[in-house]
Amino acid sequence: MTAADDWRAALAAWAIPERILAQAPESPWIHPPALFGVPERIADSPSHARAREALGDEASVLDVGCGGGVAAMALVPPARRLTGVDHQAAMLEMFRENARRRGVEADTLEGDWPDVADRAPVADVVTCHHVVYNVGDVVPFLRALDEHARRRVVIEMPTRHPLASMNDAWRHFWDLERPEGPTPRDLVAVLAEMGVDAHLETFESTSTREVDPEQAVAFTRVRLCLPASRDDEVRRYLAEHPAPATRALATVWWDRM
Repeated sequence: MTAADDWRAALAAWAIPERILAQAPESPWIHPPALFGVPERIADSPSHARAREALGDEASVLDVGCGGGVAAMALVPPARRLTGVDHQAAMLEMFRENARRRGVEADTLEGDWPDVADRAPVADVVTCHHVVYNVGDVVPFLRALDEHARRRVVIEMPTRHPLASMNDAWRHFWDLERPEGPTPRDLVAVLAEMGVDAHLETFESTSTREVDPEQAVAFTRVRLCLPASRDDEVRRYLAEHPAPATRALATVWWDRM
């Protein structure tokens, strides 16, 4: 098997068993816009630093899977022209508003990457934060990122799959064991197979938290395929298992040749 095959298989292992998914009141694969807000002051990070050092004056950024646009907005200035790609219209509306407040040009493109890549502009730097764990067929995804960068591609991702933080909850509510992989090193291995000499840096960051405790209950319950009648149980579980204050992240980056 190739590294790309290993990546695909590791992500496929995260599928929710049909016996659980069939009785879920709503889809557990949610990305609530409330979790993707952009603060007025964005804390610096290796991901932002690696992107910023590849930008010149009047630089352009293409942010794939942009959400509200933290990855792109952190680069203003020197970035002056931003393009956000996302499959949720609400995210793109947030992206445009955040760019407007910072006084920069912003275009948006609604759809899944790389399906919409042929409509996206080439930019000095391409950013892609917290997206790749959703991509099973990762080689075309990565290749399209590379093809749209004049200078550099910067990917940010947790060192563990983002759903791994809920493994204990799945065990508690469903007696279900969940997987752990893949990891950033697995992504670097895929890139190496593609002939890309990628760099990997790890760092600690303040955890992103739900907007308020009741939203945390609702989001957790939906992700666990539970009905609203279980909210009290979920609330007690979250109180007994508080989220850590920090999380381990990785920056994977390479220069376009």
